[in-house]
Formats: sequence, structure tokens, C-alpha cells
Amino acid sequence: MNKFKHFLSTRLGFLTLLVFTLWLKTIIAYYSDFSLGVADPLQHMILLINPIATTLVLLSIALYITRSKPSYIVMGIIYLLESALLYGNVLYYREFSDFLSFNTIAGASKVSKGLGGSAAGLVQGHDFIYGLDIVIIIILLMTHFIKIDSRPMHKLTAVATTMLGVFLFSFNLTVAESNRPQLLGRTFDRAYIVKYLGLNTFLAYDSIRTVQNNQVRSEAVGTDMDDVLADVEKNYAKPNAKYFGKAKGKNIIIIHLESFQQFLINDKVNGQEVTPFLNSLYNDKNTMSFDNFYHEVGQGRTSDAENMLETGLFGLPEGSLFTKLGSDNTFQAAPSILGQKEGYTSAVFHGNTGSFWNRNSVYKNMGYNYFFDESYFNKTSDSSLEFGMKDKLMLSESVKYLEQLQQPFYAKFITVTNHYPFQLPDEDKDSFTAPNTSNSTVNGYFETAHYLDNSLKEFFSYLKSSGIYDNSMIVLYGDHYGLSNSQNPDLAPLLGVDSNDWTDFNNSQMQKVPFMIHMKGLKGGINHTYGGEIDVLPTILHLAGIKTKQYIQLGTDLLSKQHNPIVIFRNKNFVTPHYTVLKSSDGDPEVYRNKTGELVDLEKDPILKKKVTKWQKYVNDKLKLSDTINNKNLLRFYTPSGFTPVNPKDYDYQNEIQKLVKTRDDLGLKSTSVYSQNNNKTTTNLYTTDAPELNGDRTNIDSWSSILKNDTAKDSK
Repeated sequence: MNKFKHFLSTRLGFLTLLVFTLWLKTIIAYYSDFSLGVADPLQHMILLINPIATTLVLLSIALYITRSKPSYIVMGIIYLLESALLYGNVLYYREFSDFLSFNTIAGASKVSKGLGGSAAGLVQGHDFIYGLDIVIIIILLMTHFIKIDSRPMHKLTAVATTMLGVFLFSFNLTVAESNRPQLLGRTFDRAYIVKYLGLNTFLAYDSIRTVQNNQVRSEAVGTDMDDVLADVEKNYAKPNAKYFGKAKGKNIIIIHLESFQQFLINDKVNGQEVTPFLNSLYNDKNTMSFDNFYHEVGQGRTSDAENMLETGLFGLPEGSLFTKLGSDNTFQAAPSILGQKEGYTSAVFHGNTGSFWNRNSVYKNMGYNYFFDESYFNKTSDSSLEFGMKDKLMLSESVKYLEQLQQPFYAKFITVTNHYPFQLPDEDKDSFTAPNTSNSTVNGYFETAHYLDNSLKEFFSYLKSSGIYDNSMIVLYGDHYGLSNSQNPDLAPLLGVDSNDWTDFNNSQMQKVPFMIHMKGLKGGINHTYGGEIDVLPTILHLAGIKTKQYIQLGTDLLSKQHNPIVIFRNKNFVTPHYTVLKSSDGDPEVYRNKTGELVDLEKDPILKKKVTKWQKYVNDKLKLSDTINNKNLLRFYTPSGFTPVNPKDYDYQNEIQKLVKTRDDLGLKSTSVYSQNNNKTTTNLYTTDAPELNGDRTNIDSWSSILKNDTAKDSK
């Protein structure tokens, strides 16, 4: 005991005590107040070590102060600031399911208003833990159980302490990167940085990123929009009169097919169709199906696809626009355009945490009225995989909210089961037999795609039986590739290609993803037009009867006779209706014929060489223009006629159930929700699913009154 007391009475011992107590209450916050999605033993280990390094580095600053009392005072101030930051995050997370950022702290008065002017309602019984340590340390000092060490501190000890913190941080970062590659580069989720590197690192990272963004934006002026407006006007493709307004007044349902590639359509394995339902939809006379449609995402992957779909602008060359710029950027996005022009109610359904890809902030800037993340679903230990709820469960539970939306609605469903590493539990498998290649990831990809297909079949059955189908346009698209280039050679034999003959051209063909527009009476067919995700927004808006000429959109309507068929990849490669142009290792273009896949010798075809140079300039200029708009947030300088810029403060995703019911009740007989039109009776009983987790028990989705009761209680916590 005396040795311990003596150690605490040294400056290094006191610092150790502060590090330990800060570590302890941080771990308590991680597990009791934050939802960090810790999925495996390694992540638990990372969570246990990540508070130590930065705390040690910060507190070691005091060791460089020669005089003892000032050194202790500095340690105390740093400790109090760290404690305040931790508890501030606890309160903020309870209200917003997010962490304190640089901008949030800088606008502390706004945070206070956001918390309702007082945080008292957010305080919970166990919160005394976050201040108990401070009281104990003060008592220990006042009773002289811990004495002030007046001896001078060796500079070498101070340096060694700092270096120990740096070493621990390097170790922490290395282990984190092994578990989640490109953690800081792609920034999937703000919660991921906290989970892997801690609150201090998150705040430092966010601060650096904010300063960089602000520097770029501070240099922007309104005249920077001149080139943008000129380009948009020059490349505008007017709508096809045959299709313009074809879906006017219809609900628009977007189904985001996670990692779903075009080759799966009409494909068979062991004599069985991989996706029989999607095949039937793809070939349906009421479906406009595109067989030369490409994903155009970069490192932002799913978030890039969403960004292009919603805003008509490309993602960033590095990282995710959603996480880097999405919280602050001004958008002219589909939800706000449809809402302001045609009175659409908008909603997103996603069985993952709302902070993933920063969606809970970005959707507000886009003008989404509702966002139903995993907190609005009956999530259990067996209902989810790594990236969220299984599709059958998410879709079946979503309808209890969908039927309450005022029509017309714009609703997006983000599926996740067909996500890498493509591992489907045995209980979710049916008679479908997966291929038996040497690559388990390839084999699993077919199984999860088949599961997704079954999920969609159940969902469409509900749409038809509830009557929603007859008044809706349903858009399905694949967001990005599922199998990477390194796995494609193992896939090749299943596509009838010898692995040794697989080329970069074949890899580029794997960027094809499905794009289908399905609507009763559409009179579709297989459309061979070349296009990509950047072209979706103007296509949808024109079908809805909304003119897009005044909006800043870099794609063109796929159904327009003036559509530009050059498909731009984020890495500056591109595809035209006849050629695929890829950068070689030395930077020169490699040009392949789309029909044969053969490599063209440009030196023998000077006319084509000249065209390729012209096309490449167009591609480079278009990507540069998009990056300028995004990085400088230029849309704040331009407001289309009749459009009101979105104010994210008008949106709050914490009390969605009450908002739905209040809107319905306020409208009374004027309510257009499916629930209201069904004589205030739920339609969820029309949803049939064979999800084994439900085991035939539908009590969690059948009674709207019980849903309201349970979810109101949840939201009021």
C-alpha cells in the first residue's frame, strides 16, 4: 500500500492515475452510451486500447514543465477538458446519435439550442460515474493521500512518456487498418473512427478536415458558377416527349441493390437461375431495362452511388463525399426537388446504423423527410449481418412505415445482405446450390444474390396486394461491383471465359450493373443505351414530369435522343458505345473494341486516336467540374428558379413515428397514406415472408397500434 501511495505521489504516478481513470470512464461510455457496432474479439481489443495513446500524449505535455505546481495544474486542466469532452459526447450522442465535431464545438450555442436549451433531460442515473473520479482525486489531494511531487522532472522521462503514447497510437492504427483497411482514407462512418482510434483522434481528424475544407471554400466566389452553368447548358439533353411525365404523380420507389452486378441477370448455376425474380422483372414488358449501364463509383462506393443518384454529381477522387463534405454542402437533390415541385414525401429505409456513411447528416442536407435506420426496426442478435439487417427482415418491417407515408412518396430502400464477405447463414439458404469454385467469396456471392432476389419477390408481392404497385414507378439499380478484380479470374469459368484469357477489358465489363425502371403500362423492353449512375436523376425527374434544365446535373436523361453515351469512371477511364478506354501502366490509353474485346492499335488508326483524345478531355473536364462544385460548395451561390435551398435544421430523424401519425391525423380525411385509404387498417398482414427469424410470428409488424405504442416509448427515452 505504501509503495502504491508513494508511486501516486510522484508526478509520473499521478499522470498514470489520470490516464487510468480517463481510460476507465471512456470504456464505460463506449459500452453503455455509444453504439459502436463492435463485431469481433479484435474490435473489442482495439476498443480497450484506443483511449490510452492520445490521453498519454496529451497529459505528457505537463511533464515538460519544470516547476511542479504548474505541471500539476496543467495536468488537471487537460484532464478536466478531456472529461468534459467525453461527457459532452455522451449527452450529444444521446440526442443526435453522433459525436461532437469541430463545427459543433465551435458553435456551442447552437448545440445548446439543439439539445433543447438544456441537457437535463438527457442525464441518466449512471452519469455520476463521469464525475466521480474527479471528486475522488480532489479528496485524495486534499487529504494528502496523494502529495505534490516537488522534484524536477527529467526531460528524458517526459520525452519517453510522449514517445510511449506515439508508439501505442502507431500500434493502434496498424491493428485498426488490418481490421478496417483505408479507415481514414474512405471514412465509412464517423463512429468507425471513434471505435478504432478514439474520441481524441476523431476530433483531431475532423478538425483538420474542416480547416482544409474551409480553406478551399473561402477562396470560392459566386462567379465560379459561370463555367458550371455554361457547361450544364451546353450539355443539356431535353426530355423525350414519349416518356416525359409518364410517371407524373406516381410514387417513386428506389431499390438499391447492394453489390449487384449485371452478369447475375439471366445467369444460371447448376441449371438453376441465380435471380429468377429479377430475371422476370428484367424481361417484363412493363420494365425498361438497360443492359449497358455502369456503376461509376470511387472510394466512396455505396455513398458515391447514392450521391450520383440523388444529386447528379460525381463522388470525390479520394474518400467519400458523404463523409468529407456531406454535412456542410448545399445540394439540389431528388427529395427536395420532388418535394417542392410535386409535393412528394421522402423517406429512406436502411437496416444499418444511421451514422454509417454519415447518412444521418447528409440526408438532412438533401431534404429527406424521414430516415428509418436500424433503431426503427426490431433488431436482434440473429437478424443482422455485419452491415445491417437481413433484407427479408428489413423490407418486411419497412412496410409498417411505408403505409403511413403521404402519397406520392419518394422512398429508397437500401439492401445490405449481398455485401462482402457474402456469407449467408445456413438457416437463410434454400434449395439453390452455389457454385463450387476454389474461391469461397465467389461461391458466397451467388448465394447472397439469390437471397436478395427472394427478398425482392416478397416485397413486390406486398406492393401488389396492398395496391401500392398500381400507383408506383419502381427503380432498381446496382450500386457497385461485388467481386473485385482479384476475384474475377475465379469467376471467369462460370461466365464461359478461360481464366488465362481474362483481361482488363473483362474487368471493365464487370462494372456493368442492372438499371431497371418498372411501372405498370410503361411498355419497356431491353434498352441498349450506354449510360451510368450519373444519368439516373435527370431520367427519373423527366419521367416524373419535372424539367431539369435549371438544375446542376452532370448526367443526361437516358431516354433523351440527345443523351451523351460516354460513360465516365471515377479513375478517368471511360466507355463509349463502341470502345472502352483504359489507362495502361505507363499512362497511355488502351482502347478495346466493345464487340470483340480486342485491343486497338491507335498508331494505325489516327482518326480514332484523335477521337480518343477528344473524349478523354471531355471526361477529365467533367470530373474536374464536379470536383470543383463539390469541394468549393458552389451550389450555395446558385438557386434555381422556384427552388428553396434546404435547411437541414428543419429535419430531425429522432421521432419519426410521431411525425408520421401527427401528419396523418392533422390531414384527417385528406390523408393520402395507404393506411388511411385502407379505412385506417394496416396492410402489413398482406406481407408474406419465409424469413426463419420470424418463424411465422408477425406480431411485431401486424398491429399499427402496438407499433405506435412501442416506438413512441422508444423515441421518448
